[in-house]
Amino acid sequence: MVCKQCGSEVSPYVTECPYCGNRLRRRAPKLPRLDAQTAGTRRRHGLGSLLHRRPTGTARPAGRSTRVRSSRWAATRPYATIALVAASCGVWVAIRAEPLLREHLMILGPLNGDWWKIFTTQFVYEEGGGGGVYAFVAILATGLFGWLIEQRHGPAVVLALFLGAGAAGALVALAVYPDPWVAGANAGALALIGAWAAPDLDAVREGQYHDGDLLGAGAFAALLLAVPFARPEASWLAGLVGGAIGLLAGLGLGRMARVEG
Repeated sequence: MVCKQCGSEVSPYVTECPYCGNRLRRRAPKLPRLDAQTAGTRRRHGLGSLLHRRPTGTARPAGRSTRVRSSRWAATRPYATIALVAASCGVWVAIRAEPLLREHLMILGPLNGDWWKIFTTQFVYEEGGGGGVYAFVAILATGLFGWLIEQRHGPAVVLALFLGAGAAGALVALAVYPDPWVAGANAGALALIGAWAAPDLDAVREGQYHDGDLLGAGAFAALLLAVPFARPEASWLAGLVGGAIGLLAGLGLGRMARVEG
């Protein structure tokens, strides 16, 4: 817009020329109103972007995006994730009520035929000395990243990643250590984190656009990888195996989704 008095180019949303003071119009035009969903997305940043899914039809920068299109799972409750969190909390309460149950669920030495322990040990957390902190971080990471993965790929993928990575980590620890001690969900939680972050890491490697919060995911992963220094039952070897499985699975799932899209 050009001021008729001084010829300066001014904003179309002002009522007076900022250079000469000439009155341009009686009232400024109305600005386009943002809907609540779009306004909400502009306020989210940092770790909150872990919970953010870009609305359909929203403009995004040029280049390949790592976000998978909304699927039929996005509108449903994350039942698999809820089940995993509920099972962890339930076992925590049950072991406090009956301590002998711990021996039937946790890997504390060779299996001796108790093969189910490679799955059940992921829901067991020891008491004292930071055991509660380990449980809180692992269950929180499972709930958050399990939900995000379930929105993308459905409940079967969440269960397969959590239970499969946890079992694989436990088996590796059993093969390496003569008297293994493995408990908790650091392997399963790291698998979910790796699967969620893998598409964004792939985009960073290729110099492409990504909208995930890798710093938030990295903070959770660092906490889980540091836990074994305080809690030896949180096997660092099992955690590394779980994280590696999650990264590989996330890369494969992300590329399959892009091909299908």
